[in-house]
Amino acid sequence: MLTMSMEDILLLLSKYYDILLVSILVISIAALYLSKGAKNAKNCIPGSLGIPFVGETFALLSATNSVKGCYEFVRLRREWHGKWFKTRIFGKIHVFVPSVEGAKAIFTNDFALFNKGYVKSMADAVGKKSLLCVPQESHKRIRRLLSDPFSMNSLSKFVQRFDKMLYERLKKVQKEGKSFTVLDFNMKITFDAMCDMLMSIKDSSLLEQIEKDCTAISDAMLSFPVMIPGTRYFKGIKARGRLMETFKGMITARRSGKEYYEDFLQSMYEKDSCPANQKLDDEEIMDNLLTLIIAGQTTTAAAMMWSVKFLDEHRGAQNRLREEQLSILRRKPNGALLTMDDLNSMSYASKVVKETLRMSNVLLWFPRVALNDCSIEGKIPLLVGCNSTGNYRNKNHLTTKIFCMLVTGFEIKKGWHANIDATCIHYDPTLYKDPMQFKPSRFDEIQKPYSYIPFGSGPRTCLGINMAKVTMLVFLHRLTTGYKWTVDDPDRSLERKAHIPRLRSGCPITLTALQDE
Repeated sequence: MLTMSMEDILLLLSKYYDILLVSILVISIAALYLSKGAKNAKNCIPGSLGIPFVGETFALLSATNSVKGCYEFVRLRREWHGKWFKTRIFGKIHVFVPSVEGAKAIFTNDFALFNKGYVKSMADAVGKKSLLCVPQESHKRIRRLLSDPFSMNSLSKFVQRFDKMLYERLKKVQKEGKSFTVLDFNMKITFDAMCDMLMSIKDSSLLEQIEKDCTAISDAMLSFPVMIPGTRYFKGIKARGRLMETFKGMITARRSGKEYYEDFLQSMYEKDSCPANQKLDDEEIMDNLLTLIIAGQTTTAAAMMWSVKFLDEHRGAQNRLREEQLSILRRKPNGALLTMDDLNSMSYASKVVKETLRMSNVLLWFPRVALNDCSIEGKIPLLVGCNSTGNYRNKNHLTTKIFCMLVTGFEIKKGWHANIDATCIHYDPTLYKDPMQFKPSRFDEIQKPYSYIPFGSGPRTCLGINMAKVTMLVFLHRLTTGYKWTVDDPDRSLERKAHIPRLRSGCPITLTALQDE
């Protein structure tokens, strides 16, 4: 049996101490790395960041330029990496948050742990003093001063003006007997209604000029932010410059006394003598006029288009809606315009609006940026045979079996963008049974908090939430009580280069007056 004396051991150590020291160091580093790796495997969000700065930006732009829409970018990565994933877009790391727990954590900590975090092209389009982009110290003041057009008194006036405008325009297109595109019709009427409410603009040539510039700005909102002539971003920024000059001329005319109207712009001008914290400066007025027009036009018009599409595909819901609306119409004097009381009695129509917004997801996700390192609770699947990223499937589409769910805290670093994925939440089968089916009656039941977020939540909830709802209700009332329709192009392909999902066809329809049947 081999034995070694203490003297032999000391001699051996003295001879090979350098090798032994290096071995101990290597083993220690390896152990530390493995322990951190185990921790990171649990808390780290899977995904691909690509190369520095560019990341997966071109993949997003490619999806945006396809007929599947920009959310195809998200859908594919969720297949590859799981519900929670991270990516790099326009130089920033983005985490897509797919759960009500994550939505609650972010929405309830707006300003404390998170702030709005739009991509550069969107922020450049609407302006640095837009309500969408300003920091906390300015947000509350600007939001309070912008709230007047959305008060109940203002909405009551808006409902009657919009109802009259809509009644006349629907009657006109029906008499022409031609197919027309619902999206274009809605884009025009919501634009005209917003400009009338905000600035009392009725001149057709001025409206045409402003609408053309607003369209170019909207098209630039999801583009590569480089000023290269001919690109969408370049055209959008140039259009923004022209529009700001138009707004500046209108403000000057109000101040000089050449023009006077009872509208939003006049109410802003009349606050000129107020202290700084009780008024908006000219740049704030102009940036937010643009924001209100684009937000009020594009999202609402798209949602109204989708409501026509969904109701055409679900005749039972359409017939039930028409029955409710006709009962309201019969109670009113002939030719009377709608009132807020009428809208409040539209029980089933309100559910149609909710279901349309849930399924259309005109706001695909809500971007926030982390102000500090933080952790968001979430659930990930433990998979049989999965790799360290916890993928549902790999890029070869080799699926793995879900074993159970693990509740963990996902680490969000300061400066990362956390996108609350409203689309994923609204289509979650654990929250909505048969989520791909149009079922307004699902809203007979109260939904789980943060499971229905088409307008966001918390202190940054969409300012125009009530205006969007009343606009859609008026539209559904006039459409269903006056007409039936046929969709002339059933293609579900989406419009290219749009930052919100809209049908490429625009949903062309032909109207038939109910009394002609």
